[in-house]
This record gives sequence, C-alpha cells and structure tokens, in this order.
Amino acid sequence: MSMNIPPYPAEALRKESRDLAPEDFGPELVELVEEMVQTMYESEGVGLAAPQIGRNLRLFVYDVSPERNDPHAVVNPRIVERGGSDSMEEGCLSVPGLRGKVKRAMKVVVEGQDLGGEPIRLEAEGLAARVFQHEIDHLDGVLFCDRLSAAKRLLVRRHLKRMEDEALGGE
Repeated sequence: MSMNIPPYPAEALRKESRDLAPEDFGPELVELVEEMVQTMYESEGVGLAAPQIGRNLRLFVYDVSPERNDPHAVVNPRIVERGGSDSMEEGCLSVPGLRGKVKRAMKVVVEGQDLGGEPIRLEAEGLAARVFQHEIDHLDGVLFCDRLSAAKRLLVRRHLKRMEDEALGGE
C-alpha cells in the first residue's frame, strides 16, 4: 500500500528523528519499510526517509540501481566519513516543484543497522552518497533547500512561502 507524502511545511520535516530501539525491530518495521519502498517507487524517487511520511524515526529506504529493483533500508544511520565535494542539482518529494544545486561530499561511509538490527557499514560514492546525505538530512530535520547557496535560498523563499500559505488554506 502506498503512503501519503505530506509536502512542506509538514511538521515532521523539521523535527529531529529518534533512534529505533531494539524493541522497534520486528514485523511492523518490515511492513513499514515495504510500504515506504512502494511509495518511493510510485513517487519516482530514489530515496525516502521516514519523516517524509510523517514518522520521526531514523530510517530511510533507497534504490539507486539502474533497473530500480534493488531496494534497501537503513536504520539508525550516521555518516562516519566524508570525502571530496561536488555540486549537483537535487529535488525532493517533500518539496515538489523546487530544484537546486547542492554541494555535498562525493564519498561517504554510513554506519547503521539492517532490518534485523544487525550493524551495517555502507561505503558509497556518486549518486548513492548523495542520496544517503539527502535522506540523513531529513532525519535531522534539514531539507535540501537549506543547503542551497544564500542567493538561491533568497530566490526559493517565495516558493516555500506559497507552500506554507497553501498548507494553511490561503492563496
């Protein structure tokens, strides 16, 4: 079943997410991940973090495979190493209609847990590294537009204000 992705300024997007505890692992988490993966695919995204569906849990799913048939989940992720930097245009399922160049590390190492609670260590570069950073930002209450240049942030302020007004029922 596909889930709703409430757009900015949804409250969960600006909150820091909590770690999942040992008792949080189990069938309900697996079901949540399955629904998140389906939602990611239906929304044509390459990643989806739990806050994007209104859940402030340190959890994200991703699939950067060319065939879009190799989904993964990372629980309680932390970036432990970064290397290089690159600027590339990004968008976000939670901020539709907005894109911009974001400077991020070209390589990252992420530590976290799999769905069974076992420790994992992921080394990524290129698109995967960018996706990991983008999704972990969501877990920290940070949106990609917060990472735009100061000049670009001024330009997108109007777009964000319009989204805020629409959320409040205004025009």
